[in-house]
Amino acid sequence: MNYNIEALKGYLKDILTTPSPTGFTAKAINYIENELKNLNVQYTKTNKGALIATIKGANDEYQRTFSAHVDTLGGMVKSVKSSGTLGLAPVGGYMMTSVEGENCIIHTASGKTYSATIQTIKPSVHISSDCESLKRSAENMEIVIDEKVFSAEDVEKLGIEVGDFISFDSRTTITESGFIKSRHLDDKASVGILLSAIRYFVENKTELPYTTNFFFSNYEEVGHGSSAAIPVNTKEFIAVDMGCPGLDQNSTEYDVCICAKDSSGPYDYELRRTLVELCKTHNIGYKVDIYPHYGSDASSALRAGWDIRTALIGAGIYASHAYERTHMDSVLATLDLIVKYSCEK
Repeated sequence: MNYNIEALKGYLKDILTTPSPTGFTAKAINYIENELKNLNVQYTKTNKGALIATIKGANDEYQRTFSAHVDTLGGMVKSVKSSGTLGLAPVGGYMMTSVEGENCIIHTASGKTYSATIQTIKPSVHISSDCESLKRSAENMEIVIDEKVFSAEDVEKLGIEVGDFISFDSRTTITESGFIKSRHLDDKASVGILLSAIRYFVENKTELPYTTNFFFSNYEEVGHGSSAAIPVNTKEFIAVDMGCPGLDQNSTEYDVCICAKDSSGPYDYELRRTLVELCKTHNIGYKVDIYPHYGSDASSALRAGWDIRTALIGAGIYASHAYERTHMDSVLATLDLIVKYSCEK
């Protein structure tokens, strides 16, 4: 199928560079909302601030729902230190080594932002003999503000307070060889994919066999993204998140990854087999894999008691929850599977 690749890349660049740590996702949701308005697609917002787009199909009693989450890893100001630096409270789970030396933005309650850098409390090899052996824990990290501040009082005058959100520089780049390198490909690659699927259906006036929903959740990284507000007629729920290439894994950066099992347990076997058979029929590159330390919006939906069949698919994201990488081949394979499955009776 002919997909609008430039539009897809545009979605990826826009959403990846829009700060949206969990709890601070309004700008990302607004971006999606504006795009849905441009495409004339109906949608609703949940009380938690998530967004659900709907394309009506021939059968409205049996619905399918895809999900992707706009929320990402990030931080909050834990404390304002007497030195003028800030303590870091992580939002989401990540290794401190993955953010050491990273540029970041402090988002104050007034709307003003300040650039800063995440460092250890002993960042210089010329000063601290134990800087290398220092445990990389949140307690040993701090935020160094790009302002002339020498005390807690100086920081407070800037309007920076405990509880202010911190977003990381995504450093988004798409190479000529098709690689996408960025923070927060988990799960903004999937957000771009779902927007591209919606755009494809609208522009091609596709008649879907079942009403299909697209749930853009905003609390996945803390475990309750799609635990509520799933459209009531949903029978099949497919979380579009990331595959995890790496040591002893079957996933790649070039195929759509289909998860058989994660730490929440196995996904629906028949639904998984249907997805695999579609990949075989339409020559879509795919890999089935198991992720030992992973949960998805589908997992949170099941734990909340929803009576639905679930699956988990996504592009293969290397170095998950760090500076991540995938390839357009994987992104397009995921998009293709979503489109083919949505059209399947």
